[in-house]
Amino acid sequence: IARASELRVPVAPIGDGRSVLDHEQFVDRGVFVDGPHGRQPRVPYRLGRHPGTTFTPAPRLGEHTGTIDWPARPAPTGPSTGAPLAGLRVLDLTCFWAGPSAAVSLAALGADVVKVEAVQRPDGMRFTSTRTPDVDQWWEWGPVFCGTNAGKRGITLDLASTDGRAVLLDLVASADALLENFSPRVMEQFDLDWPVLRAANPNLVMVRMPGFGLTGPWRDRTGYAPTMEQLTGLAWITGWEDLPPIVPRGACDPLAGQHAAFALLVALEERDRTGEGLLLEVPMVEAALATATGPVVEAQAYGVVQGRAGNRGPVAAPQGVYAAADDERWVAVAVATDEQWRALVGLVDGLEDPAWATATGRRAAHDPIDAVLAPWLGARPAAESVAALSAAGIPVAEVVSPGAVDRNPQLVDRGFFEPLDRAVVGRHHVPSLPYRFASRGGEPWHRSPAPTLGEHNDEVLGGELGLGPADLERLRTSGVIGERPVGT
Repeated sequence: IARASELRVPVAPIGDGRSVLDHEQFVDRGVFVDGPHGRQPRVPYRLGRHPGTTFTPAPRLGEHTGTIDWPARPAPTGPSTGAPLAGLRVLDLTCFWAGPSAAVSLAALGADVVKVEAVQRPDGMRFTSTRTPDVDQWWEWGPVFCGTNAGKRGITLDLASTDGRAVLLDLVASADALLENFSPRVMEQFDLDWPVLRAANPNLVMVRMPGFGLTGPWRDRTGYAPTMEQLTGLAWITGWEDLPPIVPRGACDPLAGQHAAFALLVALEERDRTGEGLLLEVPMVEAALATATGPVVEAQAYGVVQGRAGNRGPVAAPQGVYAAADDERWVAVAVATDEQWRALVGLVDGLEDPAWATATGRRAAHDPIDAVLAPWLGARPAAESVAALSAAGIPVAEVVSPGAVDRNPQLVDRGFFEPLDRAVVGRHHVPSLPYRFASRGGEPWHRSPAPTLGEHNDEVLGGELGLGPADLERLRTSGVIGERPVGT
């Protein structure tokens, strides 16, 4: 691990519910704090000089009855018809998945998000393309890029150059927020860290999304979502009991992004209340820890290090993924209540053993139950089994590949995947936000597709920042801005 880190290779030990408490980065940063029932991860973001949240026990039933006295808020001036974040100006320096997924939520909510890349180093997600390099503009065919950058405008700036840095600071002067998810040393190497940005705009909220935090012995180490899944214990509990841990693959990126978007809204409220800008730190690893608390609690409460159990969980039984009669079709089933179990017994012969009537009995007999259930499911097409179990009130779904998710009839009916027309790519569908303002109808969240590289250079730098044609040409000639990656 030490040698790989010296070479800036993302690597981490596989943590578990007990060992994560003693990891040097978490200890140094005080990530685990005292809660009502033992040690637990703190809130996964640091807001300016705020000391953080103190956790208290959940209230007893009716404990605060008659004691709630909220002050009245000012009466609304009228119904709101615009987007909630209309007028908010955000500079998005993020790349790959975690940072862009935060900024795309802000754009969907109405913020004017300007994505900043460099022709020397565009967002790396552009290069996870569905086209080969012999296709012109192949870097515009990255599906994750298209999905996590919809609604933004795009410019290019070489921040390592004097001119590029100066232009960014001009943009910062009128921005509300700036997001970045580089390793901590990058913004400092650009001489664009918090003191510099605060001097350019005292009202700015800067959101930094380092992998491991801005302090601590792991501060300058690189890491991606799989690194966080390994370190925090998510990988430890994923996989089969007799096989090595498996990374869940990707969950930590959007988790970190949504924590960052939420925390930014909190920071903007604080900024508006105090009149002062803020530095907001949202380490990806702490967002992952907030998701991996179950094994930590179990290890402290019962001295048990939760391991891997395949597709089984700690509550439902039977729970698993079962082969259907169709080739390569699978059905996921999870029976969590006695009522669901009785419904299953009514459908499947051979499950009448009275010892299985309780949840404890079923969990102790998972293998013999599977020996009855698996052949029953395996003798029927997946669609038939799903229809029968669903009609009986049993949690069930067919397992689908990621490429087929956008054909799910429920998601199609609700318009979750929204069509956009984009230069180069044409019409494509991107996921929207996982919530709606139901009272405002079903208007789409995304108003424009992801920008092509440097698509809005002239619009933003010329039309809004005021650079003239000669200035723009000079910046293009010197490689400060551009519309194609260097070397293409």
